[in-house]
Amino acid sequence: MKNYADIGIQSPRVFLPRPGADLQKWAVVACDQFTAEPHYWQEVRQTVADAPSTLKLIFPEVYLEQPGATERIAAIGRTMQDYLHADVLVPHDGMVYVERSVAGKTRHGVVMCLDLECYDYQAGSASLIRATEGTIVDRLPPRIAIRECAALELPHILVLIDDPDHTVIAPLTAAKTDLKPLYDFELMQGGGHLAGFAVTALAEQRLVQALRALAKPDHFAARYGVGPERPVLLFAMGDGNHSLATAKAIWEKNKPLLGLDHPSRFALVEVANVHDQALEFEAIHRLLFGLKKDLLPELKRAFGANVKYTPVASAEIMQAHVDSACATRHTLGWIGGGQTFGVLEIDQPEFNLPVGTLQTFLDMFLQEGGAVTLDYVHGADVLERLALQTGNAGFYLAGMHKSDLFKTVILEGALPRKTFSLGQAREKRYYMEARKII
Repeated sequence: MKNYADIGIQSPRVFLPRPGADLQKWAVVACDQFTAEPHYWQEVRQTVADAPSTLKLIFPEVYLEQPGATERIAAIGRTMQDYLHADVLVPHDGMVYVERSVAGKTRHGVVMCLDLECYDYQAGSASLIRATEGTIVDRLPPRIAIRECAALELPHILVLIDDPDHTVIAPLTAAKTDLKPLYDFELMQGGGHLAGFAVTALAEQRLVQALRALAKPDHFAARYGVGPERPVLLFAMGDGNHSLATAKAIWEKNKPLLGLDHPSRFALVEVANVHDQALEFEAIHRLLFGLKKDLLPELKRAFGANVKYTPVASAEIMQAHVDSACATRHTLGWIGGGQTFGVLEIDQPEFNLPVGTLQTFLDMFLQEGGAVTLDYVHGADVLERLALQTGNAGFYLAGMHKSDLFKTVILEGALPRKTFSLGQAREKRYYMEARKII
């Protein structure tokens, strides 16, 4: 393990399944996906059966509100120890170059550790590593309970760099034939293909030098048109914001007790370039379950004469209106139980993005007992299917342009929570590598 303190990274020791393991059963999708589709996780469980699997090392969030959480967390901790003691896992030292292919696209990344001393998820953060969306502190306790009992971490965290000239990761892609293959297989449940390669010492040094060039203050200031006093942002959260915040919370707790050299100071992540052609920013839609109030009158009460609702004939027409809307007003798609579609337009919004306008309203609506619960949904097809069920309603949002991410965070701070998603649910990171954190 080698530390590069000036850019907040570490070359890790990771653990991978021993040769001969069924990798298709080992790797499962990020725990925060398919939270409104329990049948997906039931199918995963049937696929895995008794085989060693990351399914037994994570807590799918679809089960968070169900009874038995304490027992599930304890079982996760025992299974981690069992896998370590039974040599289910074998160590590998160094970074891992990753290629993930799905839906005709290939994403490129590097698995490494980030130094949590260089990360701050609080509002107004100016740290080297920053959250891109607001962190909901109330969502951390169950994740902290899981990680506190864990001997291993398995990341679904995807962290972004802004490298328009492709200086950091692209050289690994070009030299792939010179790298030792570590794994290469088809993922379950339509997840596509995953391949990993050992990054050589020389390739690692070149990667580090390229990251250092991105982090030079004069280069940073010139790129974003800011003053030299503006702190450098090198790594911005893509996926897994609350997982990294959980790791940070535990590190702050451990630091005075265990010292600065403890493994929990670092978090294992995959780093990708925001300019990777396979990375697409997808909107995260809102889905209300168990409506207790009529939404349209509540929207008119909240926004007054500034809100306009127009019914349309289909989901396709609604989506086309939202996706092509002008920036002078905030435009949202509406789907209600009973085959109802519409477009909401809000003039003179208080927030920069439509998601901020909508989320503020929904938070108030829930606090006033307007619905039983709110979920965040990836994919317009899933939103439509669930929102059309009696008692539910959905809001369709357009995606943001990924080239705007870094400058927006630098100038305005974190975006509203659940603003964007890197791809659809099946394109998310699957768990593969593990790292000891005790």
